[in-house]
Amino acid sequence: MFEFTYNSPIGQVLITYDDLHILGLHFDRPQTREYSHNELISSCIRQLDEYFQGNILNFDLPLNPIGTDFRRAAWLALQTIPYGETRSYGQMAALLGNPKASRAVGGANNKNPISIIIPCHRVIGADGKLVGYGGGMERKIWLLDHEKTIISQKQK
Repeated sequence: MFEFTYNSPIGQVLITYDDLHILGLHFDRPQTREYSHNELISSCIRQLDEYFQGNILNFDLPLNPIGTDFRRAAWLALQTIPYGETRSYGQMAALLGNPKASRAVGGANNKNPISIIIPCHRVIGADGKLVGYGGGMERKIWLLDHEKTIISQKQK
């Protein structure tokens, strides 16, 4: 496993990866292992730059988040939430076939190892309020505002 620290507009992001997959994107973790330059990390950096510039709406990277079967299913479901939109925990639970599993969805979001690319920031409370984000609420607000601004600009 390799690590690379990416400087984003919302703080440092530690990207973990192997030769074939992105394994994690974590806020506020110092780099501790070596960096191995390969096409995967170059593509990831390029796509993150494009995302923060508002030039891409979807990532196209090979991911391998490590987790239980339920968490992996929840993380796949997160990737279906369109850029600039939000869904409630209950809506995500229903999408997974278990409408009563909103707390489990919240737990899976909390353990999401690949923030931003697996967009757990797009999940909100049933009442429309912003709740929880492993990267901090200020980052969740920034990411949602960023996406809404880009969508608004593209619709003009």
